[in-house]
Amino acid sequence: MSKKILKGAGLGFRRELCTQMQNDDLSGIDFFEVSPENWINSQGQMGGRYEKLLREYTSQFPFICHGLSLSIGSSAKLDIDLLKNTKKFMQAHDMTLYTEHLAWTSDDKGHLYDLLPIPCTDEAVKWTASRIKQAQDIMQMQIGFENASYYYQPPDSDMSDAQFISAVVKEADCLLHLDINNIYVNSQNFKFDPIDYLHQLPLERVCYMHIAGHYVEEDGFIIDTHGADVIEPVWQLLDEAYAEIYRRTGKKAIEIPTCLERDFNFPQLNSLMNEVNLIHKAQAKLNERIQLTA
Repeated sequence: MSKKILKGAGLGFRRELCTQMQNDDLSGIDFFEVSPENWINSQGQMGGRYEKLLREYTSQFPFICHGLSLSIGSSAKLDIDLLKNTKKFMQAHDMTLYTEHLAWTSDDKGHLYDLLPIPCTDEAVKWTASRIKQAQDIMQMQIGFENASYYYQPPDSDMSDAQFISAVVKEADCLLHLDINNIYVNSQNFKFDPIDYLHQLPLERVCYMHIAGHYVEEDGFIIDTHGADVIEPVWQLLDEAYAEIYRRTGKKAIEIPTCLERDFNFPQLNSLMNEVNLIHKAQAKLNERIQLTA
């Protein structure tokens, strides 16, 4: 069993950053996140210089495995090969947490290369939960599923998005991967209160958190790009999430690994490290409040 503890503040592991990382101080990073689809082929294999590069870091840091293409809400057959290959990848690099998106990304014709919302219905709850259970049996672990950003609402939904997430997590007995920026993006695009929405989620199931930047179109519509700095309202929502999770569970913020996502438009590494440090400060701020009220 891994002795590496998942906690604190982390950063998405990207090849574009590796040259800088080899020459910079990484002591402020508690863990990295990696997507298996970016490192293994369809047979679940990897090798050569990329294998050596990744192992250089997985031997030193805890890593979280965050999938991109499981398409858990799809009507297509569950990708069992992807799950088995991901399991081997995780075992090879001593990873203990796997998360995915509560969305669908494929149909019978193949991958659609987008995260699409699942209709929020009782039927979809049962279907999605049954697939999660199957996936967890294959992986032999609980999987965390992320609340996704979306750009339309399925017209046949008969419950709210928060109700749907809560029902799936309960039915499947899985974990919640809480994405703070996704809540903010959806709340602005669809005009709801992000804090009220946050409080409706099963936060006692949170195993992992994301925070990221986004892009605002000229008409005000927000796209979840992970290509910009995190804005202040998203940092404030992170504070609220830490506080509410503590109120419900007694779990301190530092115990919830929180990753800064940055997928393109990369700045200098010191700029990203400054944002990772802001996660550390948010975690420390809650701890100080706990101590003051003890």
